[in-house]
Amino acid sequence: MMKRSDTIGLVLKSKGRNRVRWVAPDQSVYEAIEKMAEHGIGALLVISNDRLVGILSERDYARKVILKGHSSKQTLVRQIMTSPAVFVNPEHTVDECMAIMTKHHFRHLPVLQDDIVVGVVSLGDLVKWIISDQAQTIRELEGYITGAYPG
Repeated sequence: MMKRSDTIGLVLKSKGRNRVRWVAPDQSVYEAIEKMAEHGIGALLVISNDRLVGILSERDYARKVILKGHSSKQTLVRQIMTSPAVFVNPEHTVDECMAIMTKHHFRHLPVLQDDIVVGVVSLGDLVKWIISDQAQTIRELEGYITGAYPG
């Protein structure tokens, strides 16, 4: 059973192999966008010396490169990344992460434990989790109404 009060650690476990995609701050934005396209993702963590230093999203690219007429091959990730990156730890709940993402208009949230990146959750991951929780609640209510609810 999935609940909104579950931890992000549980969400990461449910995703299975949660490979974290990242880019270095001195790489070109073009290389980063190429990597996003290759893996079908909308954001990359920016890591330097094994430390999270920022996050780069398609939104950063659109607003800070395309709209300003810059060249993605000449612009470095460090010039447009969002930094410092807001992050959570595995003990944060789904509800807490949804609140953080909603407040800051983020679609991706790095998960760190002891300053080490252990995963990334997307808005889609959290929405799926919440929908599963709501579906379970609906099944329980239907069971209660029809008298099939285990008592």
